[in-house]
Amino acid sequence: MLIRPTTEADLDRIVAVTVDEPIGWIHADRYRDELGQGMYRPEWTWVAEDGDRVVARALWWGQSSSEHPIALDCLYVDASVVDRTAVAAELLAAGLRAFAEQGARKLPLYNLTLPNGWREDPAVAAALAWRRGAALAAGLTDEVERLRLEWSPGAGVPRSSGRLTFDEATDEEFLEVFRRIAHGSLDGETRRNLAAKGAAATARDEMDFYLGCPGKREWWRLARAAGGEVAGLAIPSATPYNRNVGYLGVVPEFRGRGYVDDLLAEITRVHAEAGAELITATTDTGNAPMAAALARAGYRTAEIRMIYSAPAS
Repeated sequence: MLIRPTTEADLDRIVAVTVDEPIGWIHADRYRDELGQGMYRPEWTWVAEDGDRVVARALWWGQSSSEHPIALDCLYVDASVVDRTAVAAELLAAGLRAFAEQGARKLPLYNLTLPNGWREDPAVAAALAWRRGAALAAGLTDEVERLRLEWSPGAGVPRSSGRLTFDEATDEEFLEVFRRIAHGSLDGETRRNLAAKGAAATARDEMDFYLGCPGKREWWRLARAAGGEVAGLAIPSATPYNRNVGYLGVVPEFRGRGYVDDLLAEITRVHAEAGAELITATTDTGNAPMAAALARAGYRTAEIRMIYSAPAS
């Protein structure tokens, strides 16, 4: 079996692959469209071949400006393969090794989309099982289950309590608040990064990520309490597809006062006033307070995502 990245000459064979399992996958039209935008690329698309037959395919994705891929969007192994986990693991390991050798500072994660209630559906659970085994075997051993939520105008803009004011600030001020928020965070990735490399590096990485998103820097706001003290931050952001919540957080000394609702209301207001018809958000299933805040603000769970990533160290 030959494992390799593709070339432009492989396009027709790549888009001919059809995933018939009940999980999220990338359709041919989307692949062609985003290939033209540089979000999929031949060198980020890897296949395993048995003779002249494609028996496995991995589609890594990045932003148009990305030097290296950010996430694995779709993993396929033909049902005729006896050990799908082993073939998939070999395919993933080969791609990840190549990206590391090409200078990727952070290995792309694997983002697997599942329907709500997936644990009660044997077909979905089976589709996840071999993909999960492959991700773990390839070194993507940090596993997080996340909710993907959506807001639409019919839900109404959540009301703010008026207890916070929102100001522009410098990068240095935002970086300091990112650092403070990291302590005691319930977000799984933040907690892992904090343990592996400390608050300063975690804050820098998170801020750099949002600076690199399609959302505009001028949307960012620091939140201040009545006495002028910084209580947290609100970062409305965007993906290549729609507006999203981005990042919000309350500094430790102001937690427990319900300010998360005010931060989320501000982010939603910014997007709604700009005419957004859809705002997305994600949070770990283990972060119950954030999930509850999103529900109060009118965000509804649309799907589940299993995220597999390399350890922060």
